[in-house]
Amino acid sequence: MTGSGPVPADRESPPPDIDISVAHVARVYDYWLVRYLVGQAGVRQFLDIGTGIPAADNTHEVAQAMARECQVVYVDNDPIVLSHARALLTSGAKGATAYLDEDLRNVGELIRSAAGTLDLTEPVAVMLIGILQCIPDEDDPAGVIKQLMDAVPSGSYLAISHPASDIDVVGIQNLAYQLHELMPMELKFRSRAEVAAFFDGLELVEPGVVRVPEWRPGSDADAANPATVWGGVARKN
Repeated sequence: MTGSGPVPADRESPPPDIDISVAHVARVYDYWLVRYLVGQAGVRQFLDIGTGIPAADNTHEVAQAMARECQVVYVDNDPIVLSHARALLTSGAKGATAYLDEDLRNVGELIRSAAGTLDLTEPVAVMLIGILQCIPDEDDPAGVIKQLMDAVPSGSYLAISHPASDIDVVGIQNLAYQLHELMPMELKFRSRAEVAAFFDGLELVEPGVVRVPEWRPGSDADAANPATVWGGVARKN
């Protein structure tokens, strides 16, 4: 999303030595957490930042299958992603789906635009799935998250997934090198403690910050996925 530039034409077919389990588990995690947020937390509004190219079980599809009135705003600043999203992501009659061309770091403008679809006096799930690694420390990702959560009311949720720097360190270093060869940006992988700090001031939902495959998995096979990605969900009280 942030500063990502054009998407390579062969993005959907990565080199065979790139582990695609990270992308797969992010999509599965998206499915699990949206079902939790709609079904158990009662959330009906979603701000999904860093949309990526549409695939199966997009946020609005999962949410609106459970509650047709759900409102979803997708945010990305990659023109190819946005063109795919506008063409493929459509909503049912009761719900609403919107697409914003914004950078995560421009929080004020992002929130003003999102308010055209979302009612910011009612709870919102802010979803930062696989995007914060694109925000270097010097751009203050914790400050960006605080601004986002300050803009939504009590009862809102923050969901994060983030590549880990402290699981399978050698493997992560190799992956980072391979990704750097493919992508024009520097990615910042972070430790569990660094990811947990993004939830400061919020109430973490059980099981807390864990490897994404272990966050309320649908099966033992899901939990056994080796993906080295931290994830968590927290509520604003």
